[in-house]
Amino acid sequence: MGNWFVRAIVDTGRLRLFCFLVAFIAAFLFIRFSVRMIRRQVRWWPGNVTPGGHHVHHVVFGLLFMCVGGVGGLAVPDTASGAAAAFAAVFGVGTALVLDEFALVLHLRDVYWSEQGRVSVEVVMIAIALSGLLLLGLRPLGVDEVVAQKDVPGEPWHVVAALMFNLSLAVISLAKGKTWTGLVGLFIGIFALVGAVRLARPGSPWAHHRYPAGSRKRARAESREERLRAPVRRLVTRVEDLVGGRPSDP
Repeated sequence: MGNWFVRAIVDTGRLRLFCFLVAFIAAFLFIRFSVRMIRRQVRWWPGNVTPGGHHVHHVVFGLLFMCVGGVGGLAVPDTASGAAAAFAAVFGVGTALVLDEFALVLHLRDVYWSEQGRVSVEVVMIAIALSGLLLLGLRPLGVDEVVAQKDVPGEPWHVVAALMFNLSLAVISLAKGKTWTGLVGLFIGIFALVGAVRLARPGSPWAHHRYPAGSRKRARAESREERLRAPVRRLVTRVEDLVGGRPSDP
């Protein structure tokens, strides 16, 4: 196991990313456990940080951790050293604390236990998925191909054109309201292609501008949303509630 870790993680230059991701997941699970204990008013668990009666949200501590981890990581010359890995882990902790309150930052008010607060859990899941793909060695839009072709006369522009095409497919998928398909498609092109050619979700920017009310495509999109997307959304909601806690409002 140790030899595999050295070959797959250390020797490939992914040690910092590995430490970041592990710390990110651990910090997110810990802070969600903490806020759920506080929500239940468990006596043996420390409460909110409230100096002078002012509630200090954990996004503040997250920003501090990110500053320390980010600047410290930039200051370490050896990116494969233990110090670099430690600062990456600190940055991962800070990122988890910030993204866990992403909805608060987005709405500029405390919506943590509301339906709007679900977006924080969704953003955290996306961050974990994308970091995991990077850890597996995948690169957005095949950037490694561009680097490999940079010294080959007459070849790089072909690669760049292909990457721009893949980027366009991913953007179309996102515009069609297919967030996961579009983001994963940045790493695995077939996902972006499928998302780009399939029908848009009815509430997406693409449908708003290209599927007029009463049109056949609008009707198909709404029918597909109710028939296929709704059950998936209910399953995802149950998973989010299991991980992050059920919102207070219906």
